Amino acid sequence: MNEPVSNYDETSDTLYVSFAPGEEATGVELNDHILLRIDKKERRVVGLTFFEYSFLAQRTEVGPRSFPLTGLAHLSDELREIVLEILRRPPVSDLLLLSAYTPSIAEAIPITLLQSLVAATTGSRG
Repeated sequence: MNEPVSNYDETSDTLYVSFAPGEEATGVELNDHILLRIDKKERRVVGLTFFEYSFLAQRTEVGPRSFPLTGLAHLSDELREIVLEILRRPPVSDLLLLSAYTPSIAEAIPITLLQSLVAATTGSRG
């Protein structure tokens, strides 16, 4: 896979990261701020879109922000399996750290936080 190409739109505060520019993709809303674009047939990432990027990347006084992956609950079992597989391996795992919040012993809520996007943001900037 080629180096990612990124484009930041300052007006909308949106960062676009493409791993396969120009390819057709299925969009999967991971949450209100993160859209994963995938090739379902080949089970691979095509791109990521980060809405309100400055908020996502902003650290808190105790460390980086984590975000629940609320969109996973709305996926079919098959699509959820594909998405989790893609999230767990590079290049997505180089950008998003996947983890879980466990409010009780019987419940695990998938969460993510942004890794350093230096590599992803070295592409074009809009």
